[in-house]
Amino acid sequence: MDKSSFNELTAEERNVIEGKGTEYPFTGEYDDFYQDGIFTCRRCNAELYRSDDKFDAHCGWPAFDKEITGAVKKLLDADGQRIECECANCGGHLGHVFVGENLTPTNARHCINSLSMKFVPAGQS
Repeated sequence: MDKSSFNELTAEERNVIEGKGTEYPFTGEYDDFYQDGIFTCRRCNAELYRSDDKFDAHCGWPAFDKEITGAVKKLLDADGQRIECECANCGGHLGHVFVGENLTPTNARHCINSLSMKFVPAGQS
């Protein structure tokens, strides 16, 4: 993918998306946010998550129980313990996936940085 087509990012967004950083818990704009629409990658605009799949995990970050099919790549984190998730389109860091917590029927929690996403309300493109 041509990096010149990426959206311009702030230093804080670059730290999370390109540097695999993490925003502070309970500070992200989408943590306590429940409007109808689609969450897209802040760097490349690829669709990542539907609002219908968002739930309140009380963890301090937006939580989803599944991604849009094919939108998220999962790989072993550098710490060897967690599963990192990144945008399948541009490779931007999104957050981590935790399995086995029994919080939803899918038994998965995608713990995603608000800084990694943009929200597009239902009915807008």
